[in-house]
Amino acid sequence: MAERKPRVTDWRLVVQSRLDRVRADLAALGPPDPVDPEGDVWRRTAEEQAAVVEEMLGSREPWWRMVPSWWSGWYIERAWRALHEAEVATISAERGFLGRLPGLRARVAQYLDDDDPRRRALEELRPGEFTPAVERAIVVDALRAAYDNSDFAHAGSRALRNKLIAASLVLFVINTVLGVVGIVKPGIIPLCVDPKENALPTVCPGGAAKASGVDVWLVQVLGSFGAVLAAVVLLLRRRPSLSPYVMIGYQALIKIMLGAALAVVGILALGAGVTSGLIGIPSAAALLLWAVIFGYAQQIGTRLLDKYTDEVLDQARPLPEVDGGGWCPGEGGPGWPVPVPAEGRRSRWGMRVLSRASCGRATGSPPAPR
Repeated sequence: MAERKPRVTDWRLVVQSRLDRVRADLAALGPPDPVDPEGDVWRRTAEEQAAVVEEMLGSREPWWRMVPSWWSGWYIERAWRALHEAEVATISAERGFLGRLPGLRARVAQYLDDDDPRRRALEELRPGEFTPAVERAIVVDALRAAYDNSDFAHAGSRALRNKLIAASLVLFVINTVLGVVGIVKPGIIPLCVDPKENALPTVCPGGAAKASGVDVWLVQVLGSFGAVLAAVVLLLRRRPSLSPYVMIGYQALIKIMLGAALAVVGILALGAGVTSGLIGIPSAAALLLWAVIFGYAQQIGTRLLDKYTDEVLDQARPLPEVDGGGWCPGEGGPGWPVPVPAEGRRSRWGMRVLSRASCGRATGSPPAPR
């Protein structure tokens, strides 16, 4: 096998580690078993798919083809699909594959619903109940269905990423055009506030008494700063993501671009007298502060986008289920787990944190100290 130059990215590290595990499992199978020809077919399939994964990990393209491949997710999704098939084939090649039932059931439960017949068949499977061929078919069908759902979720994550990028580019073009127009023809975008009813002087973002070429850019920059504050909050509240597509950067980019655009719209609204009699703008500093506030206000709308993105990423690589249990807060200690359905508030990582009364109903009392 040719030596491959390392290309360190998150998804490659994960795929490589799982590929190494497949290689180790194949090596542990030993020589082909003449009484199990089906296992030999699965072994060859696993080796072929592992070779595809190796190719995807080590392939390099000309620079003019890198962007289309990145946009389509060809290497990421091809590598994951081949890896999944290699894992299915490796398990099927083992004569004692039913010894992996606990792990297989846990893996399938991540991606298939409780009432899915393939998941139910796997959970109800008992060694020796059927012929080895039937047992193998049940395991293969359940695993492939689970991996297919994972692969489809990866494709959904990529589609969402591409939409975020396209929206960011559109907002970038709009902001750039507004900024250029503001430089070429100062005042064509009226950002100066003239609160005559409050007996206050005319205030422009640039600090002068009339419009200047930097007004639009100043408002956009301050609006982007307000959006950056919202992006920092997003980072602090972000759950850990195990998806091959990382969305946090694109979500922040959307917030920044949208914050700049909303700042311009908000200052236009102030200049149009929408808040006449309610808000007085005594200085340029106050006007720019409102630009920051309008930039942060994009969070009202992008919170829905953040929630939707979390749902998509959870489908692509779900975190461990916590709906069947909770965590009882201890007094002076870390607390203890409760393996029953629980009411209560959710922590930032998804675990249910119960009230003391709920803990008493669920367990009666905390476990005795060791």
